[in-house]
Amino acid sequence: MHNYPTLLSATTTITSAAATANSLQESNANTGSKAEAEAVPFTLEEEEEEEEDVTTSVHLRGGGGAGGLLLSPAYLQNVKVLSYFALWYLLNVMYNIYNKKLMNVLPLPASIGTVQLFVGAVYSHMKWISKISKGPKLTGEGKVAVKRVGAYHGAGQMLSIVSMGAGPVSFTHIVKALEPFFSALVSALAFGKWMKPQVYATLIPVVGGVGYACLKETSFSWLQFNCAMGSNVAFALRAVMSKLAMTMPNIGENLGPTNLFGVVTTYAFIYSIPAALLLEGKSLASMWNAALAEKTPNQLAIATVVSGLLHYLNNEVMYLALSNVHPVTLAVGNTMKRVFIIVASVLVFRNPVSPKAAIGSAVGISGVLLYSLTKQYYEKLEAIEAEAARNKSPPRFRARANSRVTFRKSMSQRK
Repeated sequence: MHNYPTLLSATTTITSAAATANSLQESNANTGSKAEAEAVPFTLEEEEEEEEDVTTSVHLRGGGGAGGLLLSPAYLQNVKVLSYFALWYLLNVMYNIYNKKLMNVLPLPASIGTVQLFVGAVYSHMKWISKISKGPKLTGEGKVAVKRVGAYHGAGQMLSIVSMGAGPVSFTHIVKALEPFFSALVSALAFGKWMKPQVYATLIPVVGGVGYACLKETSFSWLQFNCAMGSNVAFALRAVMSKLAMTMPNIGENLGPTNLFGVVTTYAFIYSIPAALLLEGKSLASMWNAALAEKTPNQLAIATVVSGLLHYLNNEVMYLALSNVHPVTLAVGNTMKRVFIIVASVLVFRNPVSPKAAIGSAVGISGVLLYSLTKQYYEKLEAIEAEAARNKSPPRFRARANSRVTFRKSMSQRK
């Protein structure tokens, strides 16, 4: 079992820095929004008018020359989101490999999953106690919402880790490539906004490809398949309900993406304890003693803690990504991430993948890419149509909107 202390420390530092930067950005945005709201109330159309009049950018100069590189806010936002996704992929690959090696020695997936949630809960509370980040304060309504997310997160974690323990890691992630399908359905039901039929049609090759890969998988296991499918549903619900919680006006204080995930992990740990005791309580002692034949107690304890930290950090970065993208976009990125996990698991564990299963996986993953491009295309069309409709508004309304924007700008300058 490999030792990752240096790399884990580096990724922890990067994650904390990213979380701090994201929190500062949210704080500045909230402060600015509050000041504007106190000046003059305005509608969404008026806010969009102001965005057209004012262009914000960052001017970076190098070497003292007269030239420079003009970076738009949209470009910087894309760089930030891509950075979150890259770090998320790295941590997730590390977690899946390290976790599978641990379960090969200690085959107690439900207990290991519960301990991993415990490690994440301790990590987040240590940040709050040490004042690295401000502790969250939940309202009554916020507690209800976060508890619901915690239940989905705990269920998804349990089902995923049981699935990975029941067979090859690659097969679990082939099945979990179906997550965009469930995410699209849950997102539509939760937000009440359905996408174009053409977008949903692109999910057909995703479902078909994954289904074909599963049928041709030589190491097929119903337990592994059903648990992976169940985790798809649980994590789709977690993503959508987390997004709704992030947009709630009165959920509480100090509840940025990382703090929200810390509270979610705490509730998930509490909910996972009964499940772990029910499933593995009787075999826990015997399995632990059997594992001591291969590893020392310290090695097993360290391996469990490291896997817990990797699990928490990769999900914390995922929450940072979720705060900047649509839940379905996150599900698509999650599916593309599985390509790296499948390749890494095949290289590390030497699990054979049949040619037909590889073809099915390729079709499914290609369908995910097609889905992403199609969704983006129709979203741009809708934005263009909305812009055209807004520009057709009566001149009197546009003049009134512009006058209010000018007044707000002058008030801002006086402050």
